[in-house]
Amino acid sequence: MGIVDNIVAFFLEGGFWMYPIMAVGAVGLATALERFVRLAQIERANKAMWEKMQPVMAKGDFDSARKMTANDKSTVGRLLEVGLELQGTVRRREDIEIAMEEEMMGIIPLLEKRIGSIGLFANVATLLGLLGTILGLIAAFSAVANANPAEKADLLSASISIAMNTTAFGLITAIPLLFIHHFLNYKSGMIVDSLEMVSVRTLNVISRNSKRVAMEKAA
Repeated sequence: MGIVDNIVAFFLEGGFWMYPIMAVGAVGLATALERFVRLAQIERANKAMWEKMQPVMAKGDFDSARKMTANDKSTVGRLLEVGLELQGTVRRREDIEIAMEEEMMGIIPLLEKRIGSIGLFANVATLLGLLGTILGLIAAFSAVANANPAEKADLLSASISIAMNTTAFGLITAIPLLFIHHFLNYKSGMIVDSLEMVSVRTLNVISRNSKRVAMEKAA
């Protein structure tokens, strides 16, 4: 019997509860794949936008920077657009900082969207495996109660072995989902950190430009 045959036999012996566990695992993996692709797209778009924007702002050309953010849909573009709209209209750095923090509060849920559900799917798969095992053991002991005494030990041993398949499958499904959940949390956290870095650098550029303009007017 080959590996594939062993896997099929293992699955079929587990009974009904193997199917809900498989469904939960499939939904969890599909969600993880969608989130991974989306976060990778956001990360690439942010990097490309910041690489174009940084030299423009360094020159103090905020009008061109505003035009660039108006036509950009990246999260960096959204964040910079808020700060650049207030550049030149408010004097206090804190006002711009508060506005950018408010925008960040709207961006973060988009980055963390559905990631938490992957951890939930992992827990559900584990619990379904345990439930399947418990119900399988109940059925096994009920069947053994009416069996021939000479066959009870062998029958009980075989029934318990089959019932444990659901717990094993639940763990096989849950463990990768937990690792994926942790990785996606880390990836979204890295994007948030990069946005915070962009926010600070933008505020520093705006502050330096404001001081330079003030000195030029004073001279």
